[in-house]
Amino acid sequence: MKCEICKKKIGETFLKKILGTVIKDEKGKKHTICFECQKKFKTKEEILKKL
Repeated sequence: MKCEICKKKIGETFLKKILGTVIKDEKGKKHTICFECQKKFKTKEEILKKL
């Protein structure tokens, strides 16, 4: 799985959970975000602007 902001590969745990987060936009579409981008952009609005 890749981050939709920086296009880097997102790591997974041994149970196949991502090491990042999933954010929904206004239309209900899910976007995967890596841990580094999550630290850079603090709020959901900032993350959605970068998509």
